[in-house]
Amino acid sequence: MMKLHNYFRSSASFRVRIALNLKGLAYDYVPVHIARGEHRTGPFATISADQLVPLLEDDGERLSQSMAIIEYLEERHPSPPLLPSDALGRARVRALSESIACEIHPLNNLRVLKYLVRELKLDELAKNAWYRHWVREGMLAFERQLAQQPAGIYCWGNTPTMADCCLVPQIFNGQRFDCDFSGLPRTMAVFDACMQLEAFQQAQPSRCPDAEA
Repeated sequence: MMKLHNYFRSSASFRVRIALNLKGLAYDYVPVHIARGEHRTGPFATISADQLVPLLEDDGERLSQSMAIIEYLEERHPSPPLLPSDALGRARVRALSESIACEIHPLNNLRVLKYLVRELKLDELAKNAWYRHWVREGMLAFERQLAQQPAGIYCWGNTPTMADCCLVPQIFNGQRFDCDFSGLPRTMAVFDACMQLEAFQQAQPSRCPDAEA
């Protein structure tokens, strides 16, 4: 059985949990407490080259980086698909996914937030203002992208894709920081539609074995 090393609050880990659930793939949940530094010490640090979660173990191989893991799952287990069947559709879904994974998330992950506080000496208010600014900017761009797509229930069409796997965790994290999601009608409608599905509900942080209040 596959093993997924992850942290309940990690949005990158959340993406992979959703993808595994949508594909109906069983896996062992292996918690790595990022806030306590478990990714940099102990057993996990010896098997993870970049010392980041998620890390997927499958058939004796180890894969890092959530987007690469999801693409791997898509190739190994193509049904149900998380990417459209046509080249343009796949490019559109990847662009939506990367708007979150490459444009929003890197500016606001835990390493960056800790650096802002410890090295740059920002207080809590300033740190949170940084977070909210970049989430808001990124989500406005995401909404503009959705407005250019054909109407559908999800980010692309009427079945969940990799883009939805990225969107939902970003909204969850943004809600923790009281981000402004007003004026994003299509984005939030997609989020609400996703959260009606068992695959998304079961993957959410509060359902994880290592969940904390």
